Amino acid sequence: MTSQAITFRPVRSTMRQWLSALMLGGALVLTQTVTAKATPETFAPLAEQISDSVVNITTSTTVAARSGPAPQIPEGSPFEDFFRDFMDRAPGGEGQRPRRSQALGSGFVISEDGFIVTNNHVIDGADEINIEFFNGEELPAEVIGTDPKTDIALLKVDSDAPLQPVPFGNSDEAQVGDWVMAMGNPLGQGFSVSAGIVSARNRALSGTYDDYIQTDAAINRGNSGGPLFNMDGEVVGVNTAILSPNGGSIGIGFAMSSNVVTKVVEQLQEFGETRRGWLGVRIQDVTDDIAESIGLETAEGALVTDVPEGPAMEAGMEAGDVIVSFNGNDIEDTRELVRRVGDAAVGAEVPVTVFREGDEVELTVVLGRREEAEAVPAAMSSDDAEEPSETELLGITVAPLTDEMREELGVSNGMDGLAVTEVSEDSDAFEKGIRAGDVITEAGQEKVASASDLEARVEAAQEAGRKSILLLIRRGGEPRFVALPIE
Repeated sequence: MTSQAITFRPVRSTMRQWLSALMLGGALVLTQTVTAKATPETFAPLAEQISDSVVNITTSTTVAARSGPAPQIPEGSPFEDFFRDFMDRAPGGEGQRPRRSQALGSGFVISEDGFIVTNNHVIDGADEINIEFFNGEELPAEVIGTDPKTDIALLKVDSDAPLQPVPFGNSDEAQVGDWVMAMGNPLGQGFSVSAGIVSARNRALSGTYDDYIQTDAAINRGNSGGPLFNMDGEVVGVNTAILSPNGGSIGIGFAMSSNVVTKVVEQLQEFGETRRGWLGVRIQDVTDDIAESIGLETAEGALVTDVPEGPAMEAGMEAGDVIVSFNGNDIEDTRELVRRVGDAAVGAEVPVTVFREGDEVELTVVLGRREEAEAVPAAMSSDDAEEPSETELLGITVAPLTDEMREELGVSNGMDGLAVTEVSEDSDAFEKGIRAGDVITEAGQEKVASASDLEARVEAAQEAGRKSILLLIRRGGEPRFVALPIE
């Protein structure tokens, strides 16, 4: 492949601009020459450096026989052989016989003894995995472990000679505008390189642990699992997905950042599976309204909506707490908390700072393992025997829960709260998404079991000068906080 040199010309001030500057206030203003970071004249040295470390991956999978009925041809018919041959050769229609399906992808070597990284979706369900190296050598591979959450898989081949690995780089140091190069097996065309820049950082697609680098380096089908290199020959990402209306590259590609991949690979090498930390809470982001309603200066942190039985409950964490620091790191939002907890070691004692009722509380949590976690919602006992009496407040009509209501609304038998029976459509409550059928279990971070409890909490918030009150609402058993204006 030939490459074309791309150069940037520095922006220099013209004579007219210099004279204009000289005339401003009678003072000489020197304009600074703007220079761009040197662009490589060619990517050939980098491509040669890493080519022996990038591999093409071919997988084979046995596809079950067709379950549909075959055409009925009279025995002895002159068309019998014709139709049999046709059904055997037709794509997707090899008669009643199982068939072999092949798929293509890419990967890269990370150790001399044969460990190879690729995407999980490249090898998922494969019966056979074949690795082709740049020099034409082919070796079978076995799966060491996979992580569907980050779409990473670790393979192993046995080679007579040491392989040529490539190192991981620090993806956090990759900046928007940096040059990067992708290498892989696009559309089954064999080893191919493409170059571009980092277009964006910290992209999230759909996964819990997503941290994608967006690039405009051409990535097509077959590039999946291949490496995204920086100009030092370090892997800063694993090419995973593209955004495209037609299946081809339009310059919007995504590579899982190396700082996520390295942690996954280390665990797959050691355990053959991932072992992520588990805190044991349900959380939501802190909005400006929520922050104001609880006296939090900035809308940062992760708001705890529920604490089922688990590590957080044992440490004394409560619903309504805002996690502002985890293991010495400030928490900006729920996404950051999930990633930091997942990166922490199972069984580790981790300091956690929560904001509770105007003060910061220090807790120590012994993390569990996410893969083994089975959250069991905590039950709250109550001997509620009140007859329902509806009350209207803040545009919401509420009634105490009865056993019949609990069954109808899908909440636990022992749970106290107020059932929302009606919401005025011109109220702030309606705009905030509160609807009939919701259950209010807390107001102002205190439990409510009657309309008088709710009224007392609203009055307390008004006396404290709050503009809104924080409600804990359950819908279909799922909790969420809503900051409702009370002015």
